[in-house]
Amino acid sequence: MMIHCSAPPGGCTSNASSMSSLCLPSLRCSPSFVLLPRSPSSSPKPRRRRRRLNLPIRSSLPPLFSDMDAAVTGLYPSHRCKTLHLVRHAQGIHNVEGEKNHDAYLSYDFFDAHLTPLGWQQVGNLRKHVRACGLSEKIDLVITSPLMRTMQTAVGVFGGEGYTDGIVAPPLMVANVGNSDHPSISSLNCPPFTAVELCREHLGVHPCDKRRSISEYRPLFPAIDFSLIENEDDVLWTPDVREKNEEVAARGMKFLNWLWTREEKEIAVVTHSGFLFHALSAFGDDCHPSVKSEMCKHFANCELRSVVIVDRGMTGSNASRTNYPGKIPDGLDLPSDVAKDKH
Repeated sequence: MMIHCSAPPGGCTSNASSMSSLCLPSLRCSPSFVLLPRSPSSSPKPRRRRRRLNLPIRSSLPPLFSDMDAAVTGLYPSHRCKTLHLVRHAQGIHNVEGEKNHDAYLSYDFFDAHLTPLGWQQVGNLRKHVRACGLSEKIDLVITSPLMRTMQTAVGVFGGEGYTDGIVAPPLMVANVGNSDHPSISSLNCPPFTAVELCREHLGVHPCDKRRSISEYRPLFPAIDFSLIENEDDVLWTPDVREKNEEVAARGMKFLNWLWTREEKEIAVVTHSGFLFHALSAFGDDCHPSVKSEMCKHFANCELRSVVIVDRGMTGSNASRTNYPGKIPDGLDLPSDVAKDKH
């Protein structure tokens, strides 16, 4: 079942609240939509119909939804939806020291933090998972935050196999980036990668969240597309002002709406815990609490969750690739109930 979770009125920032909604499917492949039966108000025997059709189904629902009729199910055209595979980066050196002492996040020793050896193990395990479940063959695009730990995670999980000298295509990552002792990673047989600033972590104060110049990243990650980043240097990060939670949430909504400018249908997004938590927390208030918790709780290092965004405000303009108009060749096809009303 696909469970529709939308942002409540006032739950989103600016004018984006009417543009997107998040859906959390329990299974991505071939979802079945369960429409709860609802008695028509004109029924001559409303009590009998309600007792026969509604009560057995309602009795299986939690008390929270006992008076919500069929509101727990949403139905949308598939071309108005995109599937996002959200990933928090693997363990970074700042995570280890910061958990011991929060003041460590203020240290420039962790500037643009890279992955730990344990973090690379987490990357390897997630890589095995996305291949075993077939996800690696479905993804059309990988979007990554332009920081060392997220780009390492992105190319490690979704990139090609080990890079071999003599191959014309540039590698996604050269060997030993971030003192990792990790071999280079190929850009062959994998989706394209692009870096986007909108999905960065909380901006400001913590040096681990400050990025390097783009000219420093390009030779380390040759096949990642940095063309969407406007500034060579990090002009967004400031040493004395930390981005507020509501500002991160607003940036997250802007990012989700920006995704509708992309043609890709299945997109992996490799980003950060704070960004994911505040971006997703605007959604799910009309869902069962366990569904909202599943969607909005903090991500573990290298955790993957798949969600669906729904364009309810005609933000996207892509036509359906699978809908078919019918009546080819043209002919009489009036349904029986419509024909009855006509005559």
